[in-house]
Formats: sequence, structure tokens, C-alpha cells
Amino acid sequence: MMSRPASKPRPVKRAHTFEGSTLYPSRKSSLIEDARRDSASSSVDVWGPFGLPSPTENDDVFAEEQPSLSPPVVNGDLPKQMCVSFSSREGIGFGSLARAAKVFEMAKAKLLHVESRTSTIKEDGLEFLVQCDVKGVNTRSLVTSLQKIVDSVVIHRDDLPRRGVWFPRHISDLDKCTHLTTEYEPDLDNDHPGFSDKVYRMRRSEITRIAFQYKYGKNIEGVEYTEEETKTWGYVYRQLQQLFTTHACKEHVAAFRELEKAGLYSPDFIPQLEDVSKFLQEKSGFQLRPVAGLLTARDFLASLAFRVFQTTQYIRHASSPMHTPEPDCCHELLGHIPILADPGFAQFSQEIGLASLGVSDDDITKLATLYWFTVEFGLCKEGDQVRAYGAGLLSAPGELMYALSDQPEHRSFQASKVAVQEYQDKNYQPLYFVSESFEDTKQKLRAFASSMKKPFDVRYDPFTRRIVTLDTVENVRDTARYLKGHFSAVTSALERITVR
Repeated sequence: MMSRPASKPRPVKRAHTFEGSTLYPSRKSSLIEDARRDSASSSVDVWGPFGLPSPTENDDVFAEEQPSLSPPVVNGDLPKQMCVSFSSREGIGFGSLARAAKVFEMAKAKLLHVESRTSTIKEDGLEFLVQCDVKGVNTRSLVTSLQKIVDSVVIHRDDLPRRGVWFPRHISDLDKCTHLTTEYEPDLDNDHPGFSDKVYRMRRSEITRIAFQYKYGKNIEGVEYTEEETKTWGYVYRQLQQLFTTHACKEHVAAFRELEKAGLYSPDFIPQLEDVSKFLQEKSGFQLRPVAGLLTARDFLASLAFRVFQTTQYIRHASSPMHTPEPDCCHELLGHIPILADPGFAQFSQEIGLASLGVSDDDITKLATLYWFTVEFGLCKEGDQVRAYGAGLLSAPGELMYALSDQPEHRSFQASKVAVQEYQDKNYQPLYFVSESFEDTKQKLRAFASSMKKPFDVRYDPFTRRIVTLDTVENVRDTARYLKGHFSAVTSALERITVR
């Protein structure tokens, strides 16, 4: 389990491609491109299981008993795009998606977006949504071929009027914010370290089932980790433990030591999410929610608005302990969680989440890009030293050393420029942004978020766990009363302190 030298970037691996499109890239080549794709599927009112309208009596539904139906016609012409959902055959899971992808390839349909989620029909099954370009494609033949290898094939009308950007209003609505991207799945990407390891893939499926079945209000089911999984955790833990004091920001170091002191963190065992979630709630009001993989940008950011951090429970493959481009429990627990225990950073994270609610697709793109270059890969100055506060660095020993060396380019953090900076994640980053201080980052992101155009402002009510839209006089007045009470208490406290 030796890693590559920190000074050498990892080679770029070829994406798994199909004719006419890159269906399953190893991960995102550009967050800008990905967030636009995420937004396109997320900016519809959530009526159906994938955020698309459920079929009605006016929709064309392709089922086995109706194989001859034609696709919906828009303005007398066949649509250029089609959204089709289907469920996996029993015992096949992601294999059904791989087989369906071959059908799309043979039909020369260009795949634009793919999502997966737990089945609402079959226990332990999966449902998939595919958005594709069908210009010049024989859609009738395409659907007939799909029906032979998957179940419950449904065509969704995509010409219905959009009624604004849906976003969760209550914390329980996060049960709907589980849209996963399919990048870097071990079942699909032959560049994944676990692609040829059937035992690892089965193990991943066992663990992600917890996230698929989780609903708001439940305790997070624990995982009994194997000896090999614990060994991988311990290896990564000890590598990072030695680096944190010289490479991590002081807020991260302080919280990490507190987690160790509380008996929650150790190289000898992998922490359970329920235990860590309780610790976070006491320290900063954040809580954890299990997630099955890489979330879309809009869903992930929306969760932060409720002080909820969606966290994976599986661990990276034992053959690649020093880095993984997908989130795993090493990335979440060692990279993200310690700094989320800091009240100031927790407040900052929630503000990013609140800023994402109801904004345009372009603004989601910018916020997600800023999140990437700060919360994931940010650097800041501490005195005359540069330290890391980004979780992507603080969970990858090799890249952490590389980022603070003289190998990559370092630029001063300017939110407006960072928001449109493309990135890649197959190599170490060629570019990192350095803030004057940790506090400087937060102030600049707050200023950027406040400059975005929104149809209304929002606030989070911690008592009802609801998002309040400040689009009526009544809601604004209620908020003013709430703030007035806090302002009076602060004013009174200052007067008492001054008298002393």
C-alpha cells in the first residue's frame, strides 16, 4: 500500500466511454460543467421520484403491454431530448444500467445525464433516470430494446412548464435530496480500484443500502467494519495524524484533538456516524446523514442550509489508501468533520447552503466551484505559514504535502475569479487559492453570496427546522421580531460589561 511521491502528480486515466458521449467519466473534469448538468435535472418541481413530473393520463408511458406507443410530440415535431426512467432487474443492480447504456449506444442516443436512487417498487432494487439527446434516433426501437433488459420503462414529458426552482422547505425534505451522480462507481468505471474486486463491490452495496433506506428522524445504522477496512483507515489516519500539526489550520487541529480526547477518533477503529453526529450537534449544531455516494451540487448545498452534512460510510479500496477522487469515510471523517465542529465554520457552511436555495443554475455552478476551491481544497495563511483547511487535502496525505510545497501554483483568493475557475481531480490540483486568513475566506464568500440575484431571501428557523422565505410582509416582520429579541439581549450584555 505504498503511495506515489507527493511531488509527482498521478497520471490521468482514460474515462470509460461510449459512442457519441462520455457516459461514466472517472469523475468530474470540470465542476462548472457538472453543476450545470446537475442543475438541469434539479430545477424542476419534485413530483416524480427523480425530480421530474410523474406520468399522468396525458403522458405517454412505455410499458410491456404498450410497446407500439410513439414518443410525445412537441409542436408537431419529435422532441430532441427524452427523459426515460426504468428499474433494475432483480439481482442485477447497477448491471442493469450498464446493459441499458449499451442499448443507448447502439441506438446512437447521446446521454446527457444519469441518476440513480433506491427503488420505490422493489425492495433492494434501484431506479435510474436517463436524459438523452434523441435527434435522429428511432425511439420506438430504443424503448422496445430497453424493455427486454430492464423493468418499468417510463418516458417523462419534458415539455411541461417549469414552476421555479424547487428546494427543501423542512429538514425532512432532505429525504428527497438524494440525487446521485454515477461517476466513479466501482460497478461502472473500469478505472476504479475496486472494479475487478467483486468482494469490495458487494461490500459497498451492503453499506450504501443503509443510506438508501435512511429517512429523517431515524438513528443512523452502524456498520461493522472488517479487519481490512479498519487497517486501511488506520493507515490513512496515522499518515494524516503526523501531518496535521504542520500542515492543517489551527481550527482543524484543535477539533481533531478534541475528537480523540472524547474517544471518538482512533486509528484502531472507524467511528460510527451516529456517535460523531451527536458530538457535532453539541459543538456546532450540525448533524450527519448517511449518503450512498456523490451527490449533485444542488442537493449537497441545500443540505448545508439545515446544518446537515451528508456523509458516506464506505471506505476507499485497500489498494489506494492515500487518495480517492470519490468521497469515502476517510474523506468525510478526517477531512470535513473536525472543522465542522468549529462554530464559526459551521455558521459559514450553513450560509453557503442558504445562499444556494432558489438561485439560478449559473449561481449554483459558481457556489459549487467556490466550495470546491475553499471547503475542499482551500489554503490560508497563519502568520508567515500557509496551512490547509480544505477537506480534500486534509484527507489525502500525498496531496496535502504536495499542496504546501513549491510544486503547484498558488494564487490569492478572489471570490469572483475563483467562481469561474475550472478544475480537474484526476491529478493533484495544479492550482490552489490562498486566503489571507481563514476569516478572510468567510468574509469574501459571504460578500459574493449576497451579491447573487435571488427572487427572495431566506432564513432558517432552528425551532421548526424550516426555511422561511422572506417574500411576504408577515415573514419579514416575524424575522425582525426574532432578531430584535437577540439584539436587545446583546445590547444589554454590552452595557453590563461596560459598567464593570
